[in-house]
Amino acid sequence: MTPDDIKKENANIAKEYKELLSISYRRLTAADKKLIRKAFDIAVDGHKNQRRKSGEAYVFHPISVAKIVAAKIGLDATSIASALLHDVVEDSPDYTINDIEQLFGETVARIVNGLTKISNQKKYKNISLQAENFRKMLLTLNDDVRVIIIKIADRLHNMQTIHSLREEKQLKIASETLYIYAPLAHKVGLYNIKTELEDLALKYTEPEVYNSILLKMKESHEEQNQYIEKISKILNTALLKEKIKYNIKGRPKSIFSIRRKMQRQGVSFDEVYDKFAVRIIYKSGLKNEKFLAWKIYSIVTDFFRPNPTRLRDWISSPKSTGYEALHITVMGPEGRWIEVQIRSERMNEIAEKGYAAHYKYKQGDKNNDETLESWIGKLQDIMDNPEANAVDFVEEFKLNLYAKEIFVFTPNGDLKSLPKQATPLDFAFSIHTEVGLKTRGAKVNGKLVPLNHKLQSGDQVSVITSENAKPNSNWLDYATTGRAISKIKSALKEDRKIIAEDGKEILRRKLKQIKIVLNERSINELVNYFNLQTSLDLFYRVGVGSIDNGMLKKYAASRSNVLVSFIKNKISRKKNISPETLNSDEITSKYDLLVFGKEQEKLNYKLAVCCNPIPGDMVFGFLSIKDGIKIHKKSCPNALSLQSNYAYRIIPAKWIDSSQQVFMAVIKLTGIDEKGLVSDVTKIISGNMDVNIKSIKFDSDSGTFNGEIAVEVKNNNFVAKLMARLEKINGIEKVSRV
Repeated sequence: MTPDDIKKENANIAKEYKELLSISYRRLTAADKKLIRKAFDIAVDGHKNQRRKSGEAYVFHPISVAKIVAAKIGLDATSIASALLHDVVEDSPDYTINDIEQLFGETVARIVNGLTKISNQKKYKNISLQAENFRKMLLTLNDDVRVIIIKIADRLHNMQTIHSLREEKQLKIASETLYIYAPLAHKVGLYNIKTELEDLALKYTEPEVYNSILLKMKESHEEQNQYIEKISKILNTALLKEKIKYNIKGRPKSIFSIRRKMQRQGVSFDEVYDKFAVRIIYKSGLKNEKFLAWKIYSIVTDFFRPNPTRLRDWISSPKSTGYEALHITVMGPEGRWIEVQIRSERMNEIAEKGYAAHYKYKQGDKNNDETLESWIGKLQDIMDNPEANAVDFVEEFKLNLYAKEIFVFTPNGDLKSLPKQATPLDFAFSIHTEVGLKTRGAKVNGKLVPLNHKLQSGDQVSVITSENAKPNSNWLDYATTGRAISKIKSALKEDRKIIAEDGKEILRRKLKQIKIVLNERSINELVNYFNLQTSLDLFYRVGVGSIDNGMLKKYAASRSNVLVSFIKNKISRKKNISPETLNSDEITSKYDLLVFGKEQEKLNYKLAVCCNPIPGDMVFGFLSIKDGIKIHKKSCPNALSLQSNYAYRIIPAKWIDSSQQVFMAVIKLTGIDEKGLVSDVTKIISGNMDVNIKSIKFDSDSGTFNGEIAVEVKNNNFVAKLMARLEKINGIEKVSRV
């Protein structure tokens, strides 16, 4: 860089710093500004030799994160300083956590330490480093929730600047964002940031889908504005007559939420009826908030017919995130359903800035802080066992995110919040761990119910306990909350450990009889031979007798064949690959339709049954423990979890030549049952397009039908053409690929 470039860059850094001070959500005292200035100076010094992939000075990143923390979230000066320092210890050899503590005190040091990634690859060899970093961050939650909130701000800025990274890195970061950070933002009430994270992540995980929806939304933007103006004119006179000070805003639904509706409902963009919502934000003191909300509800429903099944009252029972509002869906002008959200200015601020905004109002509403404490309390049980597998830990934590809530009553009439689909077992563990572990049965509304009974809002639940009761493996199928699952797993693990300890001694004696010493080598051989995951699994099976003398003798006889390496067993290169008839469940090394990595290597692989990819689909390879490389579609339900927790096992893959092969695809049809419809369908498929039908199934019910057809096709372009032709048949309403 030239001296002029450096001078210009330093001026921009100074400008960003001044803007940071001016946009803070809170009023900064002289001491606050001094703290932030000190953190800024250390950040500039710590990152002085660093540049981002885009080429700009690295210090712009922590400043941008601090600006998000200050303006979009509204945290305090301590948080702003911590955001400025969040990468210093990780990236600069000149500063340690002890240095940060001496310079800024224990609180800032604790937050910065929680934000510092684990980098010891040797310690965490062969496990998911991503999951370990998630766990480290989440374990600090009970100490200081600001760690999570600053990390969300950090991830938002990373997503805003992700375009300069290589494609594989973009996919990994975007997958992590959808998998853990967007749900976290949702749970701490940062709805605006959650929405932005989801849309940005979709832009990189499914760019074609994102751009298609974005274009259509831009095309309909003007029409939406006119529609909102029409609603405003209708309501304006009545609201002003009641002397309600208000503002009406139109809020388009996020690209991600529209995509999710299209997937869940199996509809096109044009068929998603509520692509935007109307938000009525009114001025009110705390005393009249609830009264005015219902008054506005009454005015809206005087003009527009409400859908009674779509009323959401989060004012009487706020969400566990602290979110308060009335949501109603009404039949608006031109016969269109529209969602109307009714919020006070206070409710709106909390909805946008999450828990940080509560401090502004906490004198008038003590329950706001309690909701955060309650949520942290629920999660603390999951975090009690730091020895748990990191991926399981993150999965259990995720169960508590995005969960829709129900409200049930204890026998004493206390209200408890649980996730939708919760069972009496989840309720028992929410009361106390010991109550959960000793559960023998449950009553809902006075009637005895099974432990897997799904609770509904308004149920009154009582738990029947017994000193002799203890968890069994079926309980894992009955429980839905992370807390219950974590505690059940821990209890089962303890029982398993006791049996395994006995099993280890039994195994030692049995091996001695066939002249084999129980040591690390023989244990590893046995684990591989019996296709197990750990030595604990081995000892447990011996302890319960599922591995007996006969099986151990067979192991001894084949011992020389056991020590074949995993990679050699699972992934072997084939130079001469000849095509043969395809099995619909897997592709073996006989086919060279996929190539892997930059070198376009030809490796053995299997198709994942969870998403059943075919040539032409966007795919990736995943190196599994037992089955070698498994091929998943990028839109697979398991893709986010795999790419987020196991990025080091992801192998880039793409189809090369599928012209000579056929693959199985299943097409789903729905519509109005008409005479000759099945004949028309089969004629299109077998006749006009010369496609082989493997199976066909049609069910008719009261004039409508559902059908599934399994066909052999060459690639996904062929499937698209086939589906387009089927849609033109009279009576067929929907055509989709399973």
